[in-house]
Amino acid sequence: MKWPDGAAFAALLEDSAEDLYDNAPCGYVSYLLDGTIAKINATLLSWLGHDRDDLVGRRRFSDLLTVGGRMYYETHFAPLLQMQGELGGVALEMKAANGTRLPVLLTSTVKRGPGGEAQLIRTTVFDARDRRAYEEELLRARQQAERERDRAQQLARTLQQTLLPPALPDVRGVEVEAYYHPASLDQVGGDFYDLFPLAGDTWGFFLGDVSGKGVDAAVVTSLTRYTLRAAAINDPEPVSVLKHLNTVLTRAKPRLCTVIYGTIRPTADGATITLATGGHTPPVLIGADGVAELVRMPGGQLVGVLPDARFVTAEVLLGPGDALLFYTDGLTEARVGDGRYSEEALRDHLGGLAPATAESVIAAVTLLLTDLGDGVEDDTALLALSVQPPGATSPVS
Repeated sequence: MKWPDGAAFAALLEDSAEDLYDNAPCGYVSYLLDGTIAKINATLLSWLGHDRDDLVGRRRFSDLLTVGGRMYYETHFAPLLQMQGELGGVALEMKAANGTRLPVLLTSTVKRGPGGEAQLIRTTVFDARDRRAYEEELLRARQQAERERDRAQQLARTLQQTLLPPALPDVRGVEVEAYYHPASLDQVGGDFYDLFPLAGDTWGFFLGDVSGKGVDAAVVTSLTRYTLRAAAINDPEPVSVLKHLNTVLTRAKPRLCTVIYGTIRPTADGATITLATGGHTPPVLIGADGVAELVRMPGGQLVGVLPDARFVTAEVLLGPGDALLFYTDGLTEARVGDGRYSEEALRDHLGGLAPATAESVIAAVTLLLTDLGDGVEDDTALLALSVQPPGATSPVS
């Protein structure tokens, strides 16, 4: 291969440099300090659909921008460029000769003379149409994902509401409060509670937790709620109610369930609470003197696992100023540092709350759930009962 001589090679390089400028894969434009265009390459001219003679010495750089782009250039871009001497990666829109818009990224530098005086502004223009299309596609995908998430959350909220009573009835001489804390807005939890009248002046109630989340857990939760109600009407004795539920769940699709069922019988000076538990967390009894203790019922087995599961009972007498809290383990298994919250910690947290009312107990635990924040990884259901102190107004049953 024969190389050209020195003069010819220099001419080739000069031609190549000019060609590289004019036909570069990006646009180049140089303009005076007043904005008058001094030089522009063929690439940018082709993008905008202009002739060189129509622009050089006749138009200002800002004339090539859209109205919004011109405003941003004059109020932000130009002042910053004057102060810093260079500015890069600024997204604007340029206006083509046919009126269409061209999204671009601009990088500019100020050319200075030997004495440091500004002489010229050199700007590189990058076509950002592909980037804009990509960003718009990402935005559409994000908006679609947000719409789908909103629909899923709405479905979860609606389904969750069907698993909880819309309101709790009034019980003569007993204050009742409940609260449901969802750990996730996207999934239906398996926690549940209810309160309903039985024969005479007796009331039935329950609180429990079906393992898992989602539609399958919701199906079992719904089955559990209706089974408990039906069993309680047929035979309200707490152990009989749980045995009936266990029979139904072991014959259905197996799924773990912890539940505590009880009856409320108002008395002249309080209420008698009879309980049966199936592997559930122990209630917290807060006395009128502020002393809190766990009502432990050891030996109660999980519901829905063994056909002959054993359940245990306890009786609690509530006097004026006493309160009883039932809860699911989303609270007591919440993360705290390197460990977990506990039943004992909950007992200590409620100690000193005197005289306790169902409302004040729920308020205290609700605040606790808020303080635990992201440490609460599972849904939590709360149900509190209390006997009104002397002189309080009793609701009408």
